[in-house]
Order: sequence, then C-alpha cells, then structure tokens
Amino acid sequence: MAEIPTHMTAIGIKTPGGPEALVPEQRPVPVPGDGEILIKVAAAGVNRPDVQQRKGLYPPPPGAPDIPGLEIAGEVAALGSGVKRWAVGDRVMALVIGGGYAEYALAHVSHTLAVSGLPLTDAAAVPETFFTVWHNVFERGGLKSGETLLVHGGTSGIGTTAIQLAKHFGARVIVTAGSDDKCEACRKLGADVAIDYKTEDFVAAVKTATGGKGADVILDMVGGDYIGRNYEAAAVEGRIVQIAFMGGPKADVNFMRLMMKRLHHTGSTLRSRSVADKGAIRDALETHVLPLLATGKVKPILYKTFPLREAAAAHALMETSTHIGKIVLTV
Repeated sequence: MAEIPTHMTAIGIKTPGGPEALVPEQRPVPVPGDGEILIKVAAAGVNRPDVQQRKGLYPPPPGAPDIPGLEIAGEVAALGSGVKRWAVGDRVMALVIGGGYAEYALAHVSHTLAVSGLPLTDAAAVPETFFTVWHNVFERGGLKSGETLLVHGGTSGIGTTAIQLAKHFGARVIVTAGSDDKCEACRKLGADVAIDYKTEDFVAAVKTATGGKGADVILDMVGGDYIGRNYEAAAVEGRIVQIAFMGGPKADVNFMRLMMKRLHHTGSTLRSRSVADKGAIRDALETHVLPLLATGKVKPILYKTFPLREAAAAHALMETSTHIGKIVLTV
C-alpha cells in the first residue's frame, strides 16, 4: 500500500442549500482510533439522508464528521489499535456515520464486510441499503416465506434491494412506483405486482392482488397520508415498518384499524444506532446475505456513477427521482 498522505480531497457542505452547496475541499486524512480502520475510498454510495444533511435537515450525530456519505468501499489503508479482523490492502465495504464523500474515511471494524467478488463501485452501494432492508424487513417486520411484502418506492436503492431479498427468501412482493417504466423495472427484478401510484389506488390494488387479505409486511418511506392507507392495505396481524417520511411525519389517522387488525407499526433509523446494534446487523448480513452477493443471486442495482468532485450533479440527479437503483460516487 502506498504511503498515506496528510491531506485529501473531500466534499464539504459550504452552507446548507441546493446541490451547489457540495464543494470539493482539502481536509486532513483522519487517523483510526481504537476499533477503527482507515479505508482508501474507491467509491461511495449516495443516499437520501445525504441530501437531507446537505439541506441542513439531518445534522451529523455527535462525533461524526461533517462530510456527508454513509457507505463506502475500498482498501484498508491503516488499522487502529485492537483491530485483528483486517489487514492493510484488504478490500472492504463499510457502513459509516459520515465522511464517505472523501478519498479516505474511517469505519468501525464491526461495521465492515468483505467485498467478495463484487466490483468496488457495486460494493459501495451495499451497506446503507442492505443494513436498512435486512433490519427493517426481516428483523423488525419479521417477513417470512409465503408472506406478502408491500414496498413503497420500488425503484429506490431500498426498493430494488427489498424486492430481491424478499423474493430470495420466499415472499411475494408488491411494489408501488411512479411510472410504467419504473413498474416494469420492478417486475424485472422479481416483483410479483407493480402498482403505478400516480394512476392507481394502491390500497385497492393490494387488496385485489391478495384476494382481499392485504399485505403482511409494509416497508414505507413515504409517511404522510400513506400512514392511514397502509393501515387499510395491511393484513390482519400486519407489520408496518417506517423508515422515512418523504411525504411528512404527520397524518390524520383512524387508529381503529390498528386495533381491529392487530397491526404492529414500528420504525427505525440507522445512523444514530449504537456501534453494537449496527454490528449485530452486520453479523446477520455476513451470514444470510453476503453469500448471495458473492454468487450474484442478489446484487445492488447501479443507475449511474459520478466522479467524487461531481457530487453536486449526483445530488441533482437524486432529487429528480428519475433513477432506478443506486447512485455512486467514484474516487
């Protein structure tokens, strides 16, 4: 491994605002602490929370760098004290609490996974999305073989991952998406039913697709008026898992449905979770999902890559919501 420089190019947020707020700047290369590794970043995934952070709506948690970026892939450049798992030069992908949009970034050893045979640009699209889907659909939502999963936003990075994993583990998958093309893309990935939410009422369509039963698990990143509609679309004993509120966190909801159907409405965020919590999700992914990625049975869907310095263009694309799958920055 080449000598580590003292400074690096990173994407800073000059002042909160539009994509133009993302500006390349020189920063000191961070030094790994106890249990951390320094990764020479080859690629970094772009996610909705990065957009929220850029707008000033999602401040980094205490101790996190102010540089955006929650998932990376690259080579181990240096080891902090107590790290036995990796060696310098190993190819890894990692969930990070920030700092991903840079030439070097720190990751906790327990939040890193071997890249296996994936190209590093693909690997960078895995951690944030797969950690989120695994924990929310399978751990919180308890999705089982033979059940029906409804995913809102089927062509998002989360959606394309949820379709593939749910199908692999034997579930039936219904998605909502915003155009014919997006619905077709979801079907190609394995979705059994794709509903264009702009032209169809998803509640009625889910009822029709399930013979009146409803969805056993609903993964929702919309919120707003979808909250009450999810209660209508859910099966008896259904589990609704909230992972974002793109339509707003408030709603006027008839909670009678919650009682009558014995529903469970839960949710989670990832970034603020403890090191141990994220480590436990990493362990589950290593056991259940890494083999699927290694053999290509499940794969991250890449829409477009941008050089690191063009992070503003990547964010502008994400905000059009025209993409199908993931947007990745390459270093």
